[in-house]
Amino acid sequence: MDALKNELLTEADTRIEILYLSEDDMVEAGVLDAGRCVDVMEETIGLLEDGDVLMGGPKHDEHGCMLWFPKESEIPNFPLNDSRDRRFIAMPAYVGGRFHLAGMKWYGSNGRNREKGMPRSILMACLNDVETGAPLCYMSANLLSAMRTGAMPGLAAMKLANPDAKVLTLLGPGNIQRCSVLAILAKMQEIDTVRIKGSSATSASTQKMKAFVEAHCPQIKHIVCCDTMEEAIVGADIISEAVSCGEGEWPEVKAKWLKPGCTYIVTSTFNMEYESIKSFKKVVDNIGMYDNYAAEDHVGYLSDGSREHTGVMGEDFVLMAEDGIISRDSIIQLGEIIRGKKPGRESKEEIILVSIEGMPIEDVSWGYECYHTALEKGIGTKLKLWDAPRSC
Repeated sequence: MDALKNELLTEADTRIEILYLSEDDMVEAGVLDAGRCVDVMEETIGLLEDGDVLMGGPKHDEHGCMLWFPKESEIPNFPLNDSRDRRFIAMPAYVGGRFHLAGMKWYGSNGRNREKGMPRSILMACLNDVETGAPLCYMSANLLSAMRTGAMPGLAAMKLANPDAKVLTLLGPGNIQRCSVLAILAKMQEIDTVRIKGSSATSASTQKMKAFVEAHCPQIKHIVCCDTMEEAIVGADIISEAVSCGEGEWPEVKAKWLKPGCTYIVTSTFNMEYESIKSFKKVVDNIGMYDNYAAEDHVGYLSDGSREHTGVMGEDFVLMAEDGIISRDSIIQLGEIIRGKKPGRESKEEIILVSIEGMPIEDVSWGYECYHTALEKGIGTKLKLWDAPRSC
């Protein structure tokens, strides 16, 4: 009898179940709760500032590890890196605090997917117990990734924008901006006007974004679809840029277009002359990540002696510091503002540039929230890994 009891205890102690969450399950678990996601991002970036997180790379601050494909190969049918954006990225992280777990987002992407009616990128995330390494949850991550990305501009606006901001400009009318507008509006109650800049005022993507704002943002009284960057930017209080474009095709922004007191938040491309950037406050999510980008990219100089632009705001900041155009100390990390180490907005007229590139710690912390909501509500499908591990 005792032997049977011990056997049952062993099985109970070693049984592992994984919670599987489909995309529909994730929606039911609150993955699109923009306001809550902003709050979780504030926690996460605070933990980053505390040093209570880990990411990949020798300095534990890298975006992820990409599987690079060659441009050509002698091997028949070998997958190539062509203009259609074939890539796979492993994005591991540990997040401490109340989260205290490890996880990874696995990122597969191919531009040809659109021809098949699928999104360019198909994402999954896994969460693991940090003590045993046991898998806890395997979840659909397209909406997870989009919402945590969109929540970061919401956090930046909450911390850095003038509280009476009225006009929000969306540069690029894609999926990330749909999440961004929800997150920004969740924290900025005075905004009543949204401007949208796509390829044109009448493009399908611009009109799709207009319809989204009309359907989901009742506080907005005025929606303006713009044909030019200047039209979209002049007079805006908050600007969120998430433009999809080719290498070197980044739309140029003129400093003279920026309204005194505006907050310019970038999650994608950025192109402004370095001399104009000097006088603005510069904020980044994680400066170490941009150091890594600069080291990897080996950005050169133009014939006039000026540095080439990178298309990444935070990377441009790092290169400007390397070239002595600005001081390294003038680049502020968002976590320093959250923890009260450095000031955020210091005047109503101050123009603030914010670089948001995205980190796997954000996927892990928001994934944790959705996972625990699913557990509480009985959402998802439990998959058995084993009752007891087998030996060979």
